[in-house]
Amino acid sequence: MRAPAPPPLALTCGEPAGIGPEIAAAAWTILRGSLPFFLIGNPAHLPAGTPVAVIADPAEAVAASPGALPVLAHDIPGPARPGRPDPGQAAGILGAIARGVDLVQTGAAAALVTNPIHKKALKDGAGFAYPGHTEYLAALAGVGRVVMMLVCDTLRVVPATIHIPLAEVPGALTAEALAATIRLTDAGLRRDFGLARPRIAIAGLNPHAGEGGAMGTEELTLIAPLLERLRAEGFDLAGPLPADTMFHARARARYDAAICMYHDQALIPIKTLAFDEGVNATLGLPFVRTSPDHGTAFDIAGRGVARPDSLIAALRLAARMAAVRAAGRRAGGEGGI
Repeated sequence: MRAPAPPPLALTCGEPAGIGPEIAAAAWTILRGSLPFFLIGNPAHLPAGTPVAVIADPAEAVAASPGALPVLAHDIPGPARPGRPDPGQAAGILGAIARGVDLVQTGAAAALVTNPIHKKALKDGAGFAYPGHTEYLAALAGVGRVVMMLVCDTLRVVPATIHIPLAEVPGALTAEALAATIRLTDAGLRRDFGLARPRIAIAGLNPHAGEGGAMGTEELTLIAPLLERLRAEGFDLAGPLPADTMFHARARARYDAAICMYHDQALIPIKTLAFDEGVNATLGLPFVRTSPDHGTAFDIAGRGVARPDSLIAALRLAARMAAVRAAGRRAGGEGGI
C-alpha cells in the first residue's frame, strides 16, 4: 500500500525588508506544483504581480500551488520597505515563526523552512532575547541543545562553536559540548539522512591538528581522548584531522559529515564549494528545519536580483529529510530509506 502524500512545507516570511519576499516568489515560480509549500506572512509584502492564493488551511496549498503561491495570511502590519526594517513588525515576524513551529509539530506541515530574520529589529521591536533564529526555534520546541549543519551536494559540515570570537573558542570547546555535538550529528545523520552507520570526521583546533603538541595541545588533552571514548561506544570517528587537508574531493569521500572547531573553519569550505546552494539544517529538533545559508541582504533587497538558489535547495532538502524521517517512523526506528 502506497504511503499517503506528505503535507506541504511551511515557509516563514522572515524579515519583510530583506530578500525573503522576492526569493519566496522566485522559488515558487521555479518549483510551482512540483514541491508544494506555503508562505506564512503578509501577502502584500510579496513583489507586485506575484500570483497569490490566500489559504485558510495548509492542506489547501497542494491544490493551489501549481497556479499561485499559497500564502497563509499572518498579521504583520505595515508595508515591506526594502532595506529598511521596521521594529513595529517584530511581533508579527516572531509570531509567524511560532505559527510555523506549531503547524509542523501538529503534522499540518511536513517540515519548516525559514527565511532570514534581522535580529536587531526583533530585539528593538519585541525584546528578542535569543542569539539567533536557531535558538528561538529550540526554545519553542522545548529542546536544550541543537546542532547547526551546513549542507550542499558534496559536503555536510558542523561547527562545534558558532558565533563567538575566535579568542573564546578554546574555552568554549569543552569535552561535554563537543561530545554533545558529535552525538547530535550522528543521530541527525541517522534520523534525517537515513545513514545506518554515519562516518564523521573531526577537525583539530590548531594548525596541523597541533602537530604532536608543537602547535597546541587541545588535540592531545581534549579532542583525541574524547574521540577514543566515543569510538568505544560504537561511533565511527576519524580525527582529530588537520583542517587544511579535510576538504578536497578524495578526503570528503571518506566521511559523511565533518565537525569543525569554530565558525570559519566549517563555513569557508562549504561556501567555497556551494556559495549559492548551501543550506542550513538544524539537527536535534523534534521536526525538520532548514533555511537558506544567507542573510537578509538589505543591500540588494527590492532590486529583483536576489537569487533563490539557496532557498530552493533548502526546500528540497527539507522535503528529503522529512521523507527519511517519516520512513523511519513507519519502520519503527530512527533509520530511513
